[in-house]
Amino acid sequence: MSGRKIKWGIMGPGNISHKFASDLVQSENAELVAVASRTEGKADAFASEFNIARAYNSYDEFVQDNEIEIVYIGTLHPQHKECVLHCLNAGKAVLCEKPFTMNAEEAEELIQVARENNTFLMEAMWTRYLPAVIQARKWIAEGKIGEINMLTANFGFNVGWAPESRLLDKKLGGGAMLDAGIYPISFASMIFGKQPTNIKSSAHIGQTGVDERFSAIFEYEDGKTAILNSSVRLTLSNDAYIYGSDGYIHMPNFLAGEAAYLHGSGSEMEEFKDDRKVNGYLFEAEEAMNCLREGRIESSIMPLDETYDIMNTMDTLRKQWGLEYE
Repeated sequence: MSGRKIKWGIMGPGNISHKFASDLVQSENAELVAVASRTEGKADAFASEFNIARAYNSYDEFVQDNEIEIVYIGTLHPQHKECVLHCLNAGKAVLCEKPFTMNAEEAEELIQVARENNTFLMEAMWTRYLPAVIQARKWIAEGKIGEINMLTANFGFNVGWAPESRLLDKKLGGGAMLDAGIYPISFASMIFGKQPTNIKSSAHIGQTGVDERFSAIFEYEDGKTAILNSSVRLTLSNDAYIYGSDGYIHMPNFLAGEAAYLHGSGSEMEEFKDDRKVNGYLFEAEEAMNCLREGRIESSIMPLDETYDIMNTMDTLRKQWGLEYE
């Protein structure tokens, strides 16, 4: 894809922002012009690494940079709301890293401000734009596996015992669901196109007060089900299976989205492999830039109403576990 170059700023130069920037600098459609961090020296180091013209130690100064058209927010989860509001109120389009916010109430507020300001806003659920995921959705749309009745999706890893890490620190928004579990939850939302009517779940709350792992069964009004597992203290297979009335689709390590296998009823297996040279964050950036060029304030692939609905589902899960953040 090609078109007018879109000028980007990055707020929060952490690990996820490094991955995003590594992809973005390979796009002929994008220019990374500014970065901001409240931690002294981090913005300067990031700017030097990616040859960015301006580094800011103040978010106030950053959002006043007239050259920035869209901001990628890669800060810690609890800071998302504040950062998004800062950008939207300055007239900047926003691509905000998942989880979009800490809860549905915060998400609703951000969506309302974006729509009132007529400003682009999108959750950075990068996996939706991966070629293998797009291929799987195409097979489903073509009826290759019939009516979808069930899916399973896992995403989990073992961070080890690191109570002060952001993954286990409650004050930093730690826990399996916000960091890892959101992927299978969003995957189920994408495949079924709606949220469950009933949820059965179980979580292990660790010593730091966050969910270290959880399992959930999503039940839908038409008898369909999704079985989801996630963890930050347990290594999982990380595969996804989509089961239809006429076959199934297997996506090994579905988060990476490097392959998809179609097992149709009575037909030979069909294989799709992605040989991309980028991490995969570039695809969501291209979607955001296309929206800006076309004057759209949200993406049809990751619409804001769905982002809000997913946050509501996650609130329901946390309520079942008795897990509350400050």
